[in-house]
Amino acid sequence: MLYLFSVVFTFLALFLIPGLFISRRLRVPLSLTNILRFIKITASKYDDEEERNDDKRDAMGEKEKRTRNRIMPKHVAVMLDGNRRWAEKRGLGTSECNEAGARRLLENAKDCFATGINTISLFAFSTENWERPEDEVNCLMALFEKHFRSEMPYLQRENIKISVIGNRAKIPESLLGLIEEVEEATKSYEGKNLIIAIDYSGRFDILQACKSLATKVKDGLIQVEDINEKAMEKELLTKCSEYPNPDLLIRTSGEQRISNFFLWQSAYTELYFPTVLWPDFGEAEYLEALTWYRQRQRRFGRRV
Repeated sequence: MLYLFSVVFTFLALFLIPGLFISRRLRVPLSLTNILRFIKITASKYDDEEERNDDKRDAMGEKEKRTRNRIMPKHVAVMLDGNRRWAEKRGLGTSECNEAGARRLLENAKDCFATGINTISLFAFSTENWERPEDEVNCLMALFEKHFRSEMPYLQRENIKISVIGNRAKIPESLLGLIEEVEEATKSYEGKNLIIAIDYSGRFDILQACKSLATKVKDGLIQVEDINEKAMEKELLTKCSEYPNPDLLIRTSGEQRISNFFLWQSAYTELYFPTVLWPDFGEAEYLEALTWYRQRQRRFGRRV
């Protein structure tokens, strides 16, 4: 008797009561066909709801991605400062600290590109650096040559455009020939621009731009009235990039000034001065700088 009661109760719970509910909901006679129809409609509605939720999630993801991209710098410039102090703390010689600095330079560029930065500028050798001892200058020139050669496969594999800016008059012929070769081989690449400043100064850049504009006026190519900020920017050496003006400029070693680097281009740039010495400025420090920049953008917005 108890078994029979269990069977009847199970039948009512699993079939009859849901069937009556479905019949009442659809306002159709109770039948297996109508029950299956209800199940199909319900499943279809569930799938549609899931699809709408997926679309919402995708839209939110795209919105978040666009927001993140808007507050990421397009152009990051780095002043490599603190090599000598770094070497002194470790009892290392000049050549050893320069080698460590050169390795870090390339590693830093790779870290930057990995985060989606379009343009990276590295202040590798200033005009004032010619005043250093001759053997140290020769060592630096040799390091540039060495790393241009060794990194060429990586640059081509990653489609990175190389531009070397500065006064080329004093650069050794062997290095100059290699620079021209690398620039020619990568000139068609887009999306990743690595600008390396060698024998560069902000004053030199502004001066050569003024001379170029003056020559164009003299030759009748433009009028004096045509000279404005946009015309000036087209003559600066950073014109090689889609984003000529850095959004974020980092100077390592804690020195809080930009000295003679990107004087025109840094008018509206966020300036970040970590105390870490240059060869120790790695991926973690770079990510800290990006976090600081993004927080500034969220709080104050882009300064123009």
